Order: sequence, then structure tokens, then C-alpha cells
Amino acid sequence: MHWFTLIVSGIMEVGCIISLKYAEGFTKFPPLITYTLFGFLSAFLFSTSLKFIPLGMAFLIWVGIATIGIILFESLLLNKHYSLFDFLFMLLIVIGITGLKLFQTK
Repeated sequence: MHWFTLIVSGIMEVGCIISLKYAEGFTKFPPLITYTLFGFLSAFLFSTSLKFIPLGMAFLIWVGIATIGIILFESLLLNKHYSLFDFLFMLLIVIGITGLKLFQTK
């Protein structure tokens, strides 16, 4: 359950950063509200997962999920083009996160 909480926290961080993009320097009110909501949820869930997952490991996974989520958002919805090498190295991040989870020591 704590890994699920960490993953959801990373997804909430994606929503937070995307909202920040649309807040246009905190001049647009609706994105500011979603930024605050997603940011609070992300921080709350992240801190909850820290009860069970070491800080360094949790932060690495959280940042990886957020980074890949933001890049996928840009690629799929904003028509930002990434090269094959960009996606290859993102795949390495996913493989690294998966490996950390699968082979963690207790």
C-alpha cells in the first residue's frame, strides 16, 4: 500500500506542475487552485509513504514518476516532440525504478 501511495503522490506532482504551467506566473486563479490542491495531496501522500520507504529511495521514485508524467503530458497533449533517444533514456528511468522496487533489501 505504501508503494501505491508513493506512485499516486508522483502522479499528483504531475498535476501540480502542469497546473503551475497554466497559472502563468500565478495570474490565473483556477490553475492556482488546482496547483495548491495537487501540491498538498502530493506532499501529504509523499510524507505518508516516508513512514515505510527510505527517503532517498522514495524521492528518487517520486521524481522519476513526476518527470516521466510531465514529459508524456507534453508529448501527448502539447505536441512537444522528443527524439527516440529521449524516450530510450526515459525507459531507463522506468527500468531503474522497477529494479529498485523489485530488488530492494528489507
